[in-house]
Amino acid sequence: MFYMYILKSKKNGELYVGSTNNLRARFIKHNKGEVTSTQSKRPYILVYYEAYTAEGDARRREKMIKLRGQARNQLILRLKDTLAQNES
Repeated sequence: MFYMYILKSKKNGELYVGSTNNLRARFIKHNKGEVTSTQSKRPYILVYYEAYTAEGDARRREKMIKLRGQARNQLILRLKDTLAQNES
């Protein structure tokens, strides 16, 4: 399986969008500071993920969420209560 996931920084509340084929291992790497782009904002909580059988689908979804404001806004709206519940 391949995953598109969203993490929320407990430090400042910012969201990070990524994709991987091993969600559990990638989440651990983010929180250990082994991912350069996220190490300064850890710790993180996993707030959302989508599973795909094809890597290309997960990567396209990640790119859509990162680059298309409307797609990101719709997802944030769907996660409104989840994101509010996990406020830093």
